[in-house]
Amino acid sequence: MKTKKLIIIAGPTAVGKTALAIRLAKSLGCEILSADSRQCYREMNIGVAKPSPEELAEVHHYFINSHSIHDTVNAGVYENYGLTVAENCFQQNDHLVVVGGTGLYINALCDGIDLLPEVAAELRSSIRQQVEENGFEWLVQTLTEKDPLYAAEGEMKNPQRMMRALEIVLQTGKSIRAFQQNQKKERPFDIIKFGVALPKPVLQQRIHLRIDLMMQAGLLNEVESLLPYQELNALQTVGYREFFEYFKGNDTLEGAVEKLKTNTRRYAKRQMTWFRKDAAMNWIEPDDLELIMEKLK
Repeated sequence: MKTKKLIIIAGPTAVGKTALAIRLAKSLGCEILSADSRQCYREMNIGVAKPSPEELAEVHHYFINSHSIHDTVNAGVYENYGLTVAENCFQQNDHLVVVGGTGLYINALCDGIDLLPEVAAELRSSIRQQVEENGFEWLVQTLTEKDPLYAAEGEMKNPQRMMRALEIVLQTGKSIRAFQQNQKKERPFDIIKFGVALPKPVLQQRIHLRIDLMMQAGLLNEVESLLPYQELNALQTVGYREFFEYFKGNDTLEGAVEKLKTNTRRYAKRQMTWFRKDAAMNWIEPDDLELIMEKLK
């Protein structure tokens, strides 16, 4: 019988995962491992809705401010990082709380991830440049021609995943699907998953309020400070891309904010679609700490 428990708190952006995870970790006397693919970057704060300094002081968080936007961070890196954190934390405590909305990272930590071949930096840069110049439709058409298997089964509305698939097929001549065997790895700890959800109108209201507060907190200044690095992979994300167009003179500030709200709602919907597919998820609301504690008993 495994005595160590990895407790997953997953769900869409702005649903209230951070506050719940902190309450849970304090109740259990344990630490928190973030499963957010953007909050690990030191240079990005407001636009990634990073926990406040006060929240970070309440419970020690791993994978927050742990990397630079110049570092390579992906699901494979996260799997190794998370397993090391878990091994160290379980020497002191029977519990570790994992909180975040990046489903791919959570899957990597819980089940393992297939290693993909290395891709030449020049190829990656070339693909990104062509997408920038020719648009999303070029990416759809090229990927469909080069990797019809991925085009038939993969996420054909996710530019990052699509560019990754195109990189692999151009580098190796094989579909990315050939490297994804989906064989679950055994972990030396129990895993209990909780999905946090709210009614759609409530979540959308929280998203809009969060973005308004981000703007008041200086999101525009943060994006401006990162303009020299806008081509980096870390910056190809909701919360930053929308304002790059504004600074290029291609959009108004009001238009950029509206695009951010729209894109964040869509992102939250994709997150929910991902987590709903996980049959092991126990669904709760953000104030259901007692339900979690009962389940753990």
